[in-house]
Amino acid sequence: MARETLRNLRRNLTLTLASILTVAVSLSLLGIALLLQRGVSNATDRWQDGVEFIVFLEPEITDNQLGLVQGEIERSAAIESYRYVDQEESYREFNEDFFPENPEITQLVTKEIIPPSYRIIPKQLSAEAIEIVASGFETKPGVKKVVRATDEIQKIEKATDVIRWIVLGAGVILLGTGLLLILNTIRMAIFARRREIEVMKLVGASNSFILVPFMLEGTFQGLVGAALGTASVYGANRAFEEWLASDNVLNILQSFAVGAGDVWEIGGLLLLVGALVGSVGSAIAAFRFLDA
Repeated sequence: MARETLRNLRRNLTLTLASILTVAVSLSLLGIALLLQRGVSNATDRWQDGVEFIVFLEPEITDNQLGLVQGEIERSAAIESYRYVDQEESYREFNEDFFPENPEITQLVTKEIIPPSYRIIPKQLSAEAIEIVASGFETKPGVKKVVRATDEIQKIEKATDVIRWIVLGAGVILLGTGLLLILNTIRMAIFARRREIEVMKLVGASNSFILVPFMLEGTFQGLVGAALGTASVYGANRAFEEWLASDNVLNILQSFAVGAGDVWEIGGLLLLVGALVGSVGSAIAAFRFLDA
């Protein structure tokens, strides 16, 4: 059976390669969509254990207003710890984190317009408790804006959701195309051997004996495509990890890293889907011929 499978693959080499590449691209997109979902999940879990909010102050805040805000923070029993970031440190962070490779942009932003801030960690890390504490600072004199880490995570979640669904949709469409290509490849292989198959049926060969080599051919195409897709997903994750490790990335994005175990789990799922698509496509083509 293995010899028959290899012979069929050589006979339809062009269609076989097209099927494998289509499955590889589609499963790559599916894998990337799953990586995005896992990354957002990791970020959410991480921030649940250490959510903070930031009180941005007006750049021209007076010493009296600053003292009132700090006094409110120190007196609050709901705040675990805080750190004051002055304009000089905020300006340095702006230059290092946001536009390290675009000095012409940083030249337009001066230290005087960068707001100082308080980085605050409350004692209770539930969203309700954070909202109560954070909202108390929004109306204080000299406060420009209060930003919750949960708000930023939600914005990132919404953005990645859109990207994930677009990638997932494209992957599903291409996967359907790959299934049709495999089906067509197997159908052409069966058509090329139709007289041989008719003779086999006349001498008493069972349908399963005839069917198995063609199903193996389709499964092989699906598995090879899935293996290529898994390799591309692994490479994409490695590139993402290297980018996260660079000095130009904001700390909040570090929590989106996906571990090797998750990547291999996704790879196993892709291999399973590839084998399933290949076997289903080949089985449909073979059964249609045998039933004819």
